[in-house]
Amino acid sequence: MKIKDLEFNEFISESKVLESVQSLADRISSDYSDLAPVFLPVLNGSFMFASDLIKRINVPSRVSFVKVSSYQGTNSSGQLKTLVGLDESLFNQHIIIVEDIVDTGFTLEKIINELKGLGVKSVEVVALLRKTPAREKNIFVKYVGFDIHDEFVLGYGLDYDGLGRNFKDIYKAAR
Repeated sequence: MKIKDLEFNEFISESKVLESVQSLADRISSDYSDLAPVFLPVLNGSFMFASDLIKRINVPSRVSFVKVSSYQGTNSSGQLKTLVGLDESLFNQHIIIVEDIVDTGFTLEKIINELKGLGVKSVEVVALLRKTPAREKNIFVKYVGFDIHDEFVLGYGLDYDGLGRNFKDIYKAAR
């Protein structure tokens, strides 16, 4: 399939994605059985993952959102732009950041530092995908769906300049 100037091939099927989402939800539900976490999906990319994940969580929980961006085209710009911030107090709450993909870890590190400054009780991360650079920098992600190399991926909420978010499967760029 071609999106703009790149060819993409299927990488992870919808069924494999949903199997992983269920496994992550089961682990989180078990770990937070006596707590009421606040899920904090990072928009826009995590919206499909967050929706599927949170529907499978079987403990009381709340959801809030944050929208940040550091991508331009296929590469991280290195400049984090907070577009929409938090609209409720997270003081003394157990937070689970929901990320579609952890690439460089820059965005995640920024969000975690901001949350710690707000006095949260705990903060963990669930990510559908984690790339090699994040693993090399020891960015801690407690719940990971898939570890991947440094591929450029789209689908299931992930995009290429806004395109491709609507695909059920995850595709990677042919290089």
